[in-house]
Amino acid sequence: MNIPRKTWLVVNPDSGSYDRAAFDALCDCCTDQAIDLDRVIRFPKEDLPSADELDAAGIDLVTIFTGDGTINALVTGLYGWGGSVLILPGGTMNLLSIRLHGDVSAEEIVCRVASGQARAERPAVVRSGKGDALAGLMVGPGTAWNDVREAMRQGDILAMAGGAAEALGESTGGTRVRVVDPAIGKEEGYPLIVMTPEGEKMSVAAYHSETVGEYAQQGVALVKRDFREGPHDDLGTFEAMTMDSAANEPLKALIDGEPATLPARARFAIVPCEVDLLVTAGATPDD
Repeated sequence: MNIPRKTWLVVNPDSGSYDRAAFDALCDCCTDQAIDLDRVIRFPKEDLPSADELDAAGIDLVTIFTGDGTINALVTGLYGWGGSVLILPGGTMNLLSIRLHGDVSAEEIVCRVASGQARAERPAVVRSGKGDALAGLMVGPGTAWNDVREAMRQGDILAMAGGAAEALGESTGGTRVRVVDPAIGKEEGYPLIVMTPEGEKMSVAAYHSETVGEYAQQGVALVKRDFREGPHDDLGTFEAMTMDSAANEPLKALIDGEPATLPARARFAIVPCEVDLLVTAGATPDD
């Protein structure tokens, strides 16, 4: 692909994961690589760019250096646009950036792009009735642990303690979620099911906790957002599936870390992203 020499950069200074020194290092790297940061958009004080706004300014590449939630809002808001989006690791876990580029720094990714090691792709995402998940979609009462993670990231000890107690109650007593089509996993369901897009399918992990010790282990894993550390069942990989609430109640969900409420019975499917993302994993420089 043609090497981009001008871009708009989106950052979120209000995020708990924002690092001014890392932002400055990224700007210096762009300068060193002859990439013009034509505009820096500081979300949410400034609106995310629209396709019409980008086209009017002659911009065909948007770069974003934030967490998964803001990335989701930008990318899905640009569905149908003719340009490309470069995802950089500016969050806590950076699941989408790792998927597209590997576990490398923002500066390394920029250098790859500047040297021609990028290709435009439309990777698979998990689609739900309330939006697409680019990094992952979680369903069940166990999503209450997300509030604990946010409080921990903000250093709010009181909120973290209160949230942990509430999350434990939700995980132990909340209505469980079942996979009903195809019929897999435990018939009584699970407190948390996680769908992660991988290749052209989604991998599905069901998290459970049979003892208080396991709940504590799961809580720590979820707060850290390293879900693989929690006790779980690998249910397999699928192109689509349907889940329901064991008590016919609305399903609590997190779409790339952002809360959502789904109907008591909800369908999830793998579809292509509807705007080009730059990918550098496994690429080699242009001759």
